[in-house]
Amino acid sequence: MSITTQSELLGMQAVSQAVGITLKQMREHARPGMSTLELDEYGGRLLAGLGARSAPRVTYGFPGWTCISLNHEIAHGVPCADVILREGDLVNIDVSAELNGYFGDNGGSFVLGQDRRNLQPLVAASQRSLLKAIGQVRGGVKIADIGRIIESEAKRSGFRVIRNLVGHGIGRSLHEAPHEIPCYYDRYNAARFRKNAVVAIETFVSTKALYATEKGDGWTYVTADGSFVAQHEHTIVVTDAQPLILTAANGIG
Repeated sequence: MSITTQSELLGMQAVSQAVGITLKQMREHARPGMSTLELDEYGGRLLAGLGARSAPRVTYGFPGWTCISLNHEIAHGVPCADVILREGDLVNIDVSAELNGYFGDNGGSFVLGQDRRNLQPLVAASQRSLLKAIGQVRGGVKIADIGRIIESEAKRSGFRVIRNLVGHGIGRSLHEAPHEIPCYYDRYNAARFRKNAVVAIETFVSTKALYATEKGDGWTYVTADGSFVAQHEHTIVVTDAQPLILTAANGIG
């Protein structure tokens, strides 16, 4: 969507704060021995307490309040009672919600407890590439150039990026135009960011894989080669200067 009124900005700020707070508190609540279903139900209660509804549940009938992906899972992981969080797991939580007709989306990966597999550099590279890319978003900037920044920063850190999962526009629905904001340089993408547009910029930084594959449950994306992938995401408003990061409450950056 494009922000045209103060009430629209306030609506986007409210839902973005709700998802940001929920993500931050879910991350702090996660413990080894807890199931992903327990963590998800905690997130669902947080959203409800803030007056928000799970966007993937409302929009797509997703079987959970939030998406929780572990280790070789990249995105859209389904919360489950028999999937238990372990010390050293790479955990990704993606929280998106609807509040009063507005949608916000954010996510973040982290290592749970002791970093037994030295995955913190991957997490840091994902976070760093997101913040560096967001810092260059302006009205008129090519979407492809932001993908180039993300990809270059990942490569500089010794990693790669997933090429078939992308950021997107958001606002009055979970997914809007622009429908593809890749985290790599696509020379055929001539689209540009528009001032006042609301978009979700996200990174998918990988230890090796270039593509996500479907797990077979109809929802979850994984790496076929056992690579690890870290993801971070902010919902922002594009301006002529530094963008407004709506999901700053999630603690990323």
